[in-house]
Amino acid sequence: MSEIRIRKRRRLREKEVKVLEEELLSRLGVDVIAPGEAVDRAESTEFDVLFIGNQAQGIVYQGKAFLTVRGLLKHPATRAFVVVDMGAVPFVTKGADVMGPGIVDADPDIRPGDLVWVKDIKNGRPLMVGEALVSAEQMRTKSPGKAIKSIHFVADKLWKVDED
Repeated sequence: MSEIRIRKRRRLREKEVKVLEEELLSRLGVDVIAPGEAVDRAESTEFDVLFIGNQAQGIVYQGKAFLTVRGLLKHPATRAFVVVDMGAVPFVTKGADVMGPGIVDADPDIRPGDLVWVKDIKNGRPLMVGEALVSAEQMRTKSPGKAIKSIHFVADKLWKVDED
């Protein structure tokens, strides 16, 4: 896997940080940015990366802000989650899309097109961030086929940004 290319990194203004903070709070139910904390936004190949306190803790995917797996580990979210059974974990952590039958539970507010984070049933730790392809009701019925498109997962290029 090649490294992620990050370019055009710039510091966000206070007004932009406030808008971002409100978006993350409404989407994930968690306060992420500490008062006065520096937030940078940089371009990469698939999405924009948000550096909060100099760590890659967020992304902007198709105009929607969301936390990375590292960001979710640091700031445990209460919304937009999907729980998978332990059989799905090895596939999800390698970047596979999540299939309907592997889903155990989901936030009831999830709609197709929403960004979601996936956790396992045993530990409840974030494994990946993806885009919901179906609603929470469809996920809960374990309907066959893809339910979540993988965007970012543990040990991928974005995860490795903070490992140096």
